[in-house]
Amino acid sequence: MKAIRLLAAVALGALLAGNAVAQDLKIGASLPLTGGLSISGEKHRRGYELCTKLINDAGGILGRKVELIVSDNRSDPATAINQYERFINVDKVEAVYGTFSSRLTYPIANILAKYNMVHSVPSGGALRIYSQGYKNLFYFQVTAAEYTGRDLIAVMKASIPAAEMPKSVAIVHADDFFANAIAAGLLGKKVVDPATDKEVADLAPGYLKDAGIEVVMDETWPEEGFNDWLNLANSIKRSGAEMIIGLTASAEEAVQLTRSLKTVGASPKLVYLSQGAQIEYIEGVGKESADGVLIHTTWHKDVPFDGTLAGKPFANADFVKAFEAEYGTLPDEDSAIPFAVCQGIEQAIIGAGSTDNAKMNDWLKARTKEDPIRTVLGRFSWDEVGLPVDKEHIMTQWQDGEMKFVYPMNEFEGVVPLRYPKNGF
Repeated sequence: MKAIRLLAAVALGALLAGNAVAQDLKIGASLPLTGGLSISGEKHRRGYELCTKLINDAGGILGRKVELIVSDNRSDPATAINQYERFINVDKVEAVYGTFSSRLTYPIANILAKYNMVHSVPSGGALRIYSQGYKNLFYFQVTAAEYTGRDLIAVMKASIPAAEMPKSVAIVHADDFFANAIAAGLLGKKVVDPATDKEVADLAPGYLKDAGIEVVMDETWPEEGFNDWLNLANSIKRSGAEMIIGLTASAEEAVQLTRSLKTVGASPKLVYLSQGAQIEYIEGVGKESADGVLIHTTWHKDVPFDGTLAGKPFANADFVKAFEAEYGTLPDEDSAIPFAVCQGIEQAIIGAGSTDNAKMNDWLKARTKEDPIRTVLGRFSWDEVGLPVDKEHIMTQWQDGEMKFVYPMNEFEGVVPLRYPKNGF
């Protein structure tokens, strides 16, 4: 009888152990699937979902299938905070993916730091996020938004003779975390953490002044509900600026600004937008109006980045092919960036041999330029605050209805000369 009981206990233990091994690995992501950020939020979901599908098709992570839990935060910071709390305390997720936008990333950073969860950030570039002293942040783009102007001026100096450079600029932007951050670097403002009123950085004199470009207009529009685009465009035209910088919070705002500039007959030499690499932009404004518009990006379908997935090589071209097969359309950076985040978390779990977030965090912190994370956005290692090391933007320009590389000039094939001047929409 004792032998039978012992065998039964052993069998039960084996069954329980087998069930534990087979238990799904839960990963949570709060995304803005409705509200003002919903277009990018939905694309982020696609990136996460495709990566999860491909991982599961290959057998999962450490032999466990991944269960992706996505919640709609409705573009609302308070809702995003509550959802990450729920992921951790109710759903018992073992890892999380970050959300879209600096506005949502800034408040949830505190929550994920409190629970010592690895915070992989797909789209949250404002410097104040990385100045809070948290040790669990890993940004999967290029650098803090405040430094974006560095690459803008670099492509201009590399492509435009000094005598032909624009002498004046009108800079207009949304009252948004990300847009304000880029503007701070261009204009040379001080960056202050709103939670502590502590100065994070003094960016004087600013990239524009340093390049000898005079700011003749600097205007901000409200974060939500703005519709006075024609008056804004008329003000830009009256400023006489040879260059227009439009820092929008979404591709839809970029469409509205471009359409209005066309309506009033603005004719700048150069236009730079912070959004507009998305298909919605070219569809919304048309090939002629988009022609010559310069946009920074983190990703492009033709860049030969190499990565890994499920322990095997998985290049950017593989991602483009898989995305098109799954969704019937080509991806843009709003799906590529979260896909890279998913790759990074998978590599962290495998590298740590565990979903213990402390071990994952240590493994990610140990990445170097020689031993990086490998993704469809290229290779990543991070500095002490969580910003990538030795990364720069891909500067692109709409030319004849296609996004063309114009910078950096010697890093990969396909780079073409900057089209300048633009001369109208």
